[in-house]
Amino acid sequence: MSLLKMQRHPFFSYTSTLSIAITLASVALFGQHTLVEGLAYAPNFITKIISSSTGREPVGLLDVGNTDTPTESDDETLITGSTGPITTRFPPEPNGYLHLGHAKAVSFNFAVARMFAPDGRCHMRLDDTNPSKEGQEYVDSILEDVRWIQSGCSPFPDNLDGDDSPKKSTLADIGPWFGPVRTTSECFDFIYDCAVSLIKSGDAYMESLTAEEMREYRGTLTEPGKESPYRNRSVEENLEMFEKMRAGEYKEGEHILRAKIDMSSPNINMRDPALYRIKHESHQNTGDKWCIYPMYDFSHPISDALEGITHSLCTLEFEDHRPLYDWTIEKLSDVGLIKSRPRQIEFSRLNLKYTVLSKRKLIQLVENNHVTGWDDPRMPTLSGMRRRGVPPAALRLFCERVGISKADSNIDFGVLEECVREVMD
Repeated sequence: MSLLKMQRHPFFSYTSTLSIAITLASVALFGQHTLVEGLAYAPNFITKIISSSTGREPVGLLDVGNTDTPTESDDETLITGSTGPITTRFPPEPNGYLHLGHAKAVSFNFAVARMFAPDGRCHMRLDDTNPSKEGQEYVDSILEDVRWIQSGCSPFPDNLDGDDSPKKSTLADIGPWFGPVRTTSECFDFIYDCAVSLIKSGDAYMESLTAEEMREYRGTLTEPGKESPYRNRSVEENLEMFEKMRAGEYKEGEHILRAKIDMSSPNINMRDPALYRIKHESHQNTGDKWCIYPMYDFSHPISDALEGITHSLCTLEFEDHRPLYDWTIEKLSDVGLIKSRPRQIEFSRLNLKYTVLSKRKLIQLVENNHVTGWDDPRMPTLSGMRRRGVPPAALRLFCERVGISKADSNIDFGVLEECVREVMD
């Protein structure tokens, strides 16, 4: 579908009169906490996994009768008797505005934490590991959108008895999430130490192949990869090169740090994936302190573990990345660098018929001036929805009606429109 076809979707043909009416009614709606707090998800495989693995029962789910139908995700749900708080997180990359697809992730992560009261919690984290595509504008818009879509819901308290977690300390930290706004960049020193540890244990090495050569060595879905000629460098050489890499002595693309796992693995993500790359760019948080940055797949599980995340809820495109997530946790746990062992669980992403939900394509609309900005009312972004006057409760109701499963689906846009009408009425 071309980028401009979305502008001809019926959603973009609403009259300005309707937008004004929705805006006025949404202002009145914000005070109706009983309606907002009354919304609920149906039981799903994720709540069942959490309940089975911790021995804790969720509260506030819809009563839909017996839901004991086995699913493919019900394995390995051995009860551990965990008594710690169920902790989730919403970790977007600040490289664009949030869109309707993110509404499902925001709503469900916050909802799961509230289901496991009284100490359930949801963190707000910005996975800011790629300075070339990130910026403060995106950071500010993400935080504002999360505050908006969760408006009317009870925030997580910061003053739980005996809790020594970080507290909100700045205006930017104020929001419905638990504690302050967290960033991956705050953990860069520790993530670097983790990389050094993997080198010392022989689980990581410095790669000098070009990007094109690495693609050739990686293999295909049907053919195994080949080991790099630099794979068996000594620990001492790898450490020396990694220190020079951090000191800025190499050009971008000249070397990277790779995990040493299995080049014949049927999962391409486990064929010695990259852990660190060189980027001679300033970071919005750390400035020029770093010229090397961790890959998302490496920093993600470390950040989860450091924050005490118990359940890392991701969309299905990360399912093939889960073995690398678990490998990272296991290797760093074995040497005592991390104590927590978060569990990654995947669910299907939100797809809407006739609607572009790709940041890569949406940014083209903005940069090519087809729209007035990310918050243009014609855009399927949360800020665009807000300008149209769509109540946040309607988006949460929509996410709850769509539900949580592992089956991909393409939802009709009329379902969202019906939720808007229902909340407005």
